[in-house]
Parts: sequence; C-alpha cells; structure tokens
Amino acid sequence: MALELQNAVLDLARKSYGGEFVPCSPGWLQRPHAQDCKRRWPAIQRIYSELTGLELPDEMPPRERRTVDGVLVGRGEQPRIIEVDESQPFNRYRAITIRAYPRSACVAFDGQAWLAACDSKQRLEGGGFGKPRPPLFPGDGGRHRQRAFRDALADLLPAVHGWLPTLRIADFEVEGWIYGSDAGDRMNDLLAERL
Repeated sequence: MALELQNAVLDLARKSYGGEFVPCSPGWLQRPHAQDCKRRWPAIQRIYSELTGLELPDEMPPRERRTVDGVLVGRGEQPRIIEVDESQPFNRYRAITIRAYPRSACVAFDGQAWLAACDSKQRLEGGGFGKPRPPLFPGDGGRHRQRAFRDALADLLPAVHGWLPTLRIADFEVEGWIYGSDAGDRMNDLLAERL
C-alpha cells in the first residue's frame, strides 16, 4: 500500500476520532511473552500452532518485534491501536487467525468483510512475503504467517491491558473516497459504525 494512502487514512481518522495520535507501539505488544498475553495466552498458542504446526515458546525471540501504525488517545478514554490494512495481509493465514479468535474477543473492524477479503484471495504475494522468517515462522509463506500472527496479537492483547479494541481500516474500504471532498464525513460515518 502506498504510504500516502496510509498517512491520509491515519490523519483523517485522527481528526474524526479526536484526541491525540501517537506513532508508537505499546511495550507489551513489541515482543509479547506468556505474561504479556495473560488470559489470552492459550488462544495465542493455539493460533500460532494452527499457523505453523509448532509450539509457541513462552518468550518471543529478540528479533520478533511488533510495531503498529499508531495509537489513538481520545479525551477521557483508554488508548486504542489503529492499523491501516493494505491488500497483502488479506490471505488464508489471516483468515485462520480471525476464525480462531475467542468468542469473547472484541474487535473494531468488520470481521465478515475481513474474512471475505481473505477468502477471495487466491494467490499470495511472493518475494519477501513468501520468505521464511525463522525461528518462529520457518518454511514457505513465513512472512505471511508472521504478519497474520502479529495482527492477531494486536487484536487480542489490548483488552487484557485495559486498552480499547484495535481499530482496523482496510484500504478497500477507503480507496474510493479518501481524497474526496466528503472524506471527513465518510470517515466520521465509518468510525461511528465501527466504534
């Protein structure tokens, strides 16, 4: 995804949401271990196993670091991660993670739309996305699996740390209007239905 589109979405979402935008990642998400995952640890282990067929170690290796697009902090509210999802993460691996979310998981995106986009993709991107990412994601499609897992962490862990659900906005939701004159109103509508 073009960085220009991502920046436009983040800027407009910040204005619509109000409050402050912080371009950082919470410490508990950068390299989460069993203690950071708290009650979600069994779900995280299960998701990892479904993606890789392996057992997740209690502590992530030092090279496994997760960053997010940013954090929104509304007035009088707990923080909320915001992510702009481009086309690459919509694939069978991301569908595996979403379908494995506990029923009690609360998300701020349209899960059915995400699954439909994942299920409609027949061919995965190659190049760097197809390369292994050892030690946690060895084998073909390593980067795809790694990204799906990291997105699941960003969706499931905020609640156990007292944060609001992660807000996800897909490029396919905004491409047709993000640069238009009514973009502010459309973003207001999108956030109103999502939050």
